Amino acid sequence: YQRRVHGIHKIKLMATQREFSIFDLLKFGNINMDPLTETFNTHFYGTYLLAWPEYCQTIYNSLGIMQGYILGKVEGDKVDEIKKTWHGHVSAVTVAPEFRREGIARKLMDELEKTTTRQHNGFFVDLFVRATNTVAIKMYKILGYDVYRIIKGYYSGDKGSEDAYEMRKSLPRDAKRECMVAKKKEIEPHELEYNQYNPHLL
Repeated sequence: YQRRVHGIHKIKLMATQREFSIFDLLKFGNINMDPLTETFNTHFYGTYLLAWPEYCQTIYNSLGIMQGYILGKVEGDKVDEIKKTWHGHVSAVTVAPEFRREGIARKLMDELEKTTTRQHNGFFVDLFVRATNTVAIKMYKILGYDVYRIIKGYYSGDKGSEDAYEMRKSLPRDAKRECMVAKKKEIEPHELEYNQYNPHLL
């Protein structure tokens, strides 16, 4: 069907969501050419696809064009009911510019949350986002995520370091939302509880 966006009629085609495969790396150029999307090395993608295939999803339209994808993982202590660290982590979620505002990111995030709950019984889902990326932060808040704490200088680049927001969303296992209360509102990257792979620190 057609819908009007910014005065332009767009035709929305049927879409298929499936697991991300190594061959999709040859087809995501329309997405990763966008300056807001990070491109990692092949080892990064291969590690995720081998270790956590259920957390790596992509969406294609009926013309075979990739519209978006998500990469994630599960980490923490699965059985510790005191610290409640077992959770899903969103490492990357992105949508091609021409397919934004069609609910694709929500579909990908919903699937990751369902995977964390149904397959892994996690307490929460978290993600990191640049503190200056107000568009992404707004989207995550609409999806139910809140800023949990600030990670000082997490991102590095040509213009120096940049803080990250760690954003979280409690899942049914965290019924009392205990995982949303941080012991410290600001931490340094080395204080992270998990081995978060950040290519920007290499």
